[in-house]
Amino acid sequence: MIKRLFDIVCSGLGLLLLSPLLLALALWVKLDSPGPVFFRQERVGRHGRPFWIHKFRTMGAGSPGLQITVGQDARITRAGAVLRGAKLDELPQLWDVLRGAMSLVGPRPEVPRYVALYPAELRELVLSVRPGITDPASLAFRDESERLAKAADPEREYVEVVMPAKLAMAADYARHASFASDLRLILGTLRQLILRN
Repeated sequence: MIKRLFDIVCSGLGLLLLSPLLLALALWVKLDSPGPVFFRQERVGRHGRPFWIHKFRTMGAGSPGLQITVGQDARITRAGAVLRGAKLDELPQLWDVLRGAMSLVGPRPEVPRYVALYPAELRELVLSVRPGITDPASLAFRDESERLAKAADPEREYVEVVMPAKLAMAADYARHASFASDLRLILGTLRQLILRN
């Protein structure tokens, strides 16, 4: 209850206070390349319920390819590169938090294709909590796309190495999360964004 109330207050205030920035970023995305302002993608939420996640679009409209981003992906637009580097493309997820599909802190939501690969016992545990904008794996794998770029087969590397490690962190979060640990993760995320390390 405290966690949900915190999510509502922070996401609501965030959307209100950041509205000038959000409008400016939306205009930049629109003017930088053809296509919609927002990227919407189906993800798997709490208790396995699907929902649509929102981000600022950072790739060319209708860009085909992998569901993971690898290194200096040619699909990424000029504005998209800046937004991704500063994680500003994630700001529209404050709306997903406000409407209850996500939380500020929780395991990052995956696409159905990858959730189908979760071991059954971990799937139930990880999906027992709301997915979040940030979590321990987000901090540990901030350089994920660069790691994948070094692999001979990026998707295989993701499925066999990166995803299991992230899943283990998500399961640990689901088992031990508290309001205090969420606050530490939020502060750690802000610190990482500010210092870019």
